[in-house]
Amino acid sequence: MKVEQIYTGCLAQGAYYIESKGEVAIIDPLREVQPYIDKATKNGAKIKYIFETHFHADFVSGHITLSKETGAPIVYGPTANPDFDAVIAEDGQEFPLGEVSIAVLHTPGHTMESTTYLLKDKDGKDHAIFSGDTLFLGDVGRPDLAQKAAHLTQEELAGMLYDSLRRKIMPLGDDVIVYPGHGAGSACGKNMMKETVDSLGNQKKMNYALREDMTREEFIKEVTEGLLPPPQYFPHNVRMNKEGYADIDEVLERGAKPLSPSEFEVLANKTGAVVLDVRHQSDFEKGHIPRSVFIGIDGSFAPWVGALIMDTTQPILLVTPEGREEETVTRLSRVGFDNTLGYLKGGFASWKEANREYDTVNSVGAEELIKMLKENKVQVFDVRKETEYEEGHVEGAHLTPLDYINDHLREFPEGEKFYIHCAGGYRSMIAASILKSRGIHNFADISGGFGAIKQAGING
Repeated sequence: MKVEQIYTGCLAQGAYYIESKGEVAIIDPLREVQPYIDKATKNGAKIKYIFETHFHADFVSGHITLSKETGAPIVYGPTANPDFDAVIAEDGQEFPLGEVSIAVLHTPGHTMESTTYLLKDKDGKDHAIFSGDTLFLGDVGRPDLAQKAAHLTQEELAGMLYDSLRRKIMPLGDDVIVYPGHGAGSACGKNMMKETVDSLGNQKKMNYALREDMTREEFIKEVTEGLLPPPQYFPHNVRMNKEGYADIDEVLERGAKPLSPSEFEVLANKTGAVVLDVRHQSDFEKGHIPRSVFIGIDGSFAPWVGALIMDTTQPILLVTPEGREEETVTRLSRVGFDNTLGYLKGGFASWKEANREYDTVNSVGAEELIKMLKENKVQVFDVRKETEYEEGHVEGAHLTPLDYINDHLREFPEGEKFYIHCAGGYRSMIAASILKSRGIHNFADISGGFGAIKQAGING
């Protein structure tokens, strides 16, 4: 038996490859499915099942394409109602896989169809659970995402999750391995560990939601406290996972199309496309297409695209580092942004060489900011999360978290110069691009962010 976790850091998502005696099961595959097919082929194995733990909200699964390519059935737990052919398993049903088997544990609460898959070894002993968004390491799935579809309150869903954990998961042995659907950084939970694999016994000791003496009322209160609004692209991803979507090859063929600067400009004006610049923030600072939006490919790219562009049908044109065009289109498609129309051939250098207009972002060093703070009153805007702000901030700084920056636009002064920063520079450059795209230019970014400010000697 072979179990491999295929972890994607950008989405903090875990897909799983399970193989026994030439038969393979894939759990929660990503949109691009060829790597799973290649892995099975290399091992001389055949993909037999595609298991989905639930209708994912934070990414588009590759289940439909993978089933089409391999002929393997898609398996959901009880109550799932997809718009395509799938096996809707019964609670407790077992699926043989080589010498092992995978049992269905219906664990509603995060969503109504949420299911945990229990892997049993060749002797029938419980080996591992693939818990999807039911149980994370250090946390559990948020119960507020499926309220509308389930016609239930988040408190009612939280109560179901409490029952699922205590009836289906906590009775399992402490030596059972927990393979969750997500890790730290995912918006599907609020308190996840950085680790991606653990024993159930350790989770019973340290996961607040698995306290043995916890009452149902205490669980509901703790699980529902402090939930931030989910990203606005989540409902669209659920819909795509439930109803279907275009093959990734079609999306790549359309999106990875090279465009000259003139073709790029004409298409941008014709379609109203968002120009998305995914280079490093220092490159964007030095020069970029006016009104383009920066979200760097080497940061938490896909979640920030989903949080800030929001409309997954929005046409997008790309400015990328050379050689990373197809990667960018692929990563956009993982969160349902399939309407990429092409990329700037030759990158930003070709735009400059064509003598096209471009913009820059003003920046100042932390030392210069501290000097200005001492000499006169300047306005500073902090785009980090509220928890980061509370741990330390520039005295008098306004908190305008990047996630909700569009809600704070009226707070930025019109005539007076102001300054923005995040922790290290990535998020503040995203904020800078959004402000500039809204016609706000009277600001400077603080190089190095709050880290540089603290290092320069300010007391946060």
